[in-house]
Amino acid sequence: MSVLSSILVDGFSYGMILFMISVGLSVTMGLMRVINLAHGGFALLGGAAAHWLTTIAGIGYFIAVPLAVLLTVAIAIAMERVLYRKIYYFSELQQVLATIGITFLIIASVNYSFGSTILAIKVPDVFRTSIDLGFRTLPVHRLVVIVAGLLIAAGLYFMLERTRFGIQLRAAVDNRDMAASLGINTVRIYALSFGLGAGLAALGGILGAELLPVEAYYPLRYMVLFLVVVAVGGLGSIAGSFFAAIALGIIDTAARYIVPEYGTIFFFIAMMLVLTLRPRGLLGRE
Repeated sequence: MSVLSSILVDGFSYGMILFMISVGLSVTMGLMRVINLAHGGFALLGGAAAHWLTTIAGIGYFIAVPLAVLLTVAIAIAMERVLYRKIYYFSELQQVLATIGITFLIIASVNYSFGSTILAIKVPDVFRTSIDLGFRTLPVHRLVVIVAGLLIAAGLYFMLERTRFGIQLRAAVDNRDMAASLGINTVRIYALSFGLGAGLAALGGILGAELLPVEAYYPLRYMVLFLVVVAVGGLGSIAGSFFAAIALGIIDTAARYIVPEYGTIFFFIAMMLVLTLRPRGLLGRE
C-alpha cells in the first residue's frame, strides 16, 4: 500500500511539472495553430535566468522566480514580434524547421553563457524540509509543484472560458480576419498568448528543475515528453493536457518503481494506445 501511495504522489508531482511546461505548447499548437518546437527553449531560458539570479546575482528565490518568468516572457514577446509573426504563415514543415533552428539558437546562447553543466537553482531552506504524510515524507518543494500546477490549471480554464481575453483569443483562432474586422486586436492577442505560453514553460522549468534538471540541451532532451503530453491530451485542450500529464506521469513513475530496467517504455506504450483509440487525443477537438 505504501508503494502504491508513493507512486501516486511522485507520479502526480511529476505530472504537474509536465503539465506546466506542456500546456503552453498546447496553447500555441492547438489554439494559435503554430508548431513551436522551440517551446522547451523557453523553459530553459527561465531556468537559466533563475540560476543566474539566485546563484550569481544573489537575489532571493521568491523574487528571482517572478523576475525570471517576466524576463522569459519579454524575450518571447520580442521573438514573436520579430520571428514568429512570419512563421505563422509558413507551411507545417517550414514551421518545424524554423522552430528547430530557434531551439538551437537558444541552446547555443545558454551553452555560451553558462556552459553545458547542470544549472543549479538555489531554493530557500523551507523547500528542503519534508512533510510527514504517514506512509512517506513529502518534500515541501514537491508540494509547491503540485499546488502551483493545480492553480495554473484552474486559472487557465477560467481565463479561456470566462474572460474577455479568452473569448477574443478563441475568436481570433476561429477566423482571424473576421475577428480583426470586429475590432479585436489580433496582433496583440497572439503576442500575449505566445508570451503566456512561454511564461508557463519558464515557470515549469524552474519549479521542475529537481526532476528535470536544467542544462543547455534541456529542449532537445525533453522535447518529446512535452509533445507526447500535448498529443495525448488533445491540441488546444487545457483539461486534456492536465489529465494526460497526470496519467503519463503516474504510468512513468510506476514503471520506474516496479520495472526500472524498462525505463520510459511504458510511457510511450500508453501514448500509442491512446492515439490508436483516439487519434485526436483524450479531449482533442476537430
